[in-house]
Amino acid sequence: MADETTAAGGATRRGFLKGGLTAAAAASGGFIPTFAWTQPAFANRAANDRPRIGCIGTGSMGTGDAHDHARFGDIVAVCDVDNRHAERCRNDEKAGKGRADAYRDYRRVLDRDDIDVVSIVTPDHWHVKIAIEALQAGKHVFCQKPLSLTLEENRLARAAAEKFPHLQFFIGTQQRSQRKQFLRAVNMVHKGLLGDIRKVTVGINGSPTGGPFPVAEPPKELDWEMWLGQAPRVDYRERRCHYEFRWWYEYSGGKFTDWGAHHVDIAQWALREDAKGRGPVRIDGTDASHPVPFEHGYPTVDDCYNTSNDFAVKCTFPSGAEMTVTSRGDNGILFEGDKGRIFVNREKITGKPIEEEWDKDRYTDDDVKTLYKGKPFEGHKQNFYRCIREGGLPVSDVFSHVVAMNTCHLTAIAARLGRAIAWDPATEAIVGDDEAAAFMSRKPREGYEVARV
Repeated sequence: MADETTAAGGATRRGFLKGGLTAAAAASGGFIPTFAWTQPAFANRAANDRPRIGCIGTGSMGTGDAHDHARFGDIVAVCDVDNRHAERCRNDEKAGKGRADAYRDYRRVLDRDDIDVVSIVTPDHWHVKIAIEALQAGKHVFCQKPLSLTLEENRLARAAAEKFPHLQFFIGTQQRSQRKQFLRAVNMVHKGLLGDIRKVTVGINGSPTGGPFPVAEPPKELDWEMWLGQAPRVDYRERRCHYEFRWWYEYSGGKFTDWGAHHVDIAQWALREDAKGRGPVRIDGTDASHPVPFEHGYPTVDDCYNTSNDFAVKCTFPSGAEMTVTSRGDNGILFEGDKGRIFVNREKITGKPIEEEWDKDRYTDDDVKTLYKGKPFEGHKQNFYRCIREGGLPVSDVFSHVVAMNTCHLTAIAARLGRAIAWDPATEAIVGDDEAAAFMSRKPREGYEVARV
């Protein structure tokens, strides 16, 4: 399969916007575009200007996301390398409603002039390639977390977002839309109510262990070659595919990127370490183990889950604040300041500052609007579609997510090597360790290269 770097002609042949566009750099030293925006003209303007949506990746999470997208637009195409997934979503009354076209090759979706938005819910190693080509094809992009497979892919995704600032590039980190838990915690840290934060513990649990798993014939409905994409060609094993891909470094980063994409993101947002040029300077992976033997950061067997199952990786920021990303203890984030401490996860937010309401009258609708980058608080996908219509950055923007994903990948690299590594946030480079620096990118299989824009 040839790499399509122009993705069917690029954005200029799609007339989604009626007016001109401008982009400018903003605060925090990072690229944050602002827009002179006019109402977008969607492909099905006659139908109350509802966007037309193509869903790429329609497994359990992809179909669930499709249900949400269908509230704001019309799903006209579904795509999956497993025909069973595509047909199920196509005929789902909350998604394709039996009317959407079904494809196996995502490029067929990107080729369509009548599609305004794509939802990308594939395995992680496909995210950035499809997202960049979707932007080139003039589509707004909703992409599930974690965005990237490597540190290099982070840079490529950000460069594409910078090149196409008139298109929304939204990340599915839904914790950024949990007002009672995570937004409250971030606001409390931002307001200084906990004092100087010197320690953060990010509990993300460990990856499961399992194997050896037997080789099998791929199901006839599955295009295994296409599923593998840029990853090395290997025999099909059922537990390498679909949901279980997360526990293989070839396709993901284990819990470092799975849950890390959520909790590390929130932690660095609270610490104001989420802008370009920010992040840890030292990542210590000496306290980490894997379920199979490793040599020079690579597993020595290919028939078992291989991502880390037990770890406590310490990340040190220039301020001296320390964030430990760990498999031990409760899933959630513990912020410890010199005035107080709080713990937050998806079910609760606890601690003396919460019990005594230290943020009373200091956590208002205006405070939430600030966290929402000037938009009113609403559901996660509502924010995505509002930003498509109004412009501006969404609450889950690609720029801050890339910074969090840098940390997630660095924790995985340090754990794989079992040592401390140094990171220069300004240049986004691993320094003083050639072996570790080699993990910043991967050579894709021929024909599956990621576009550089």
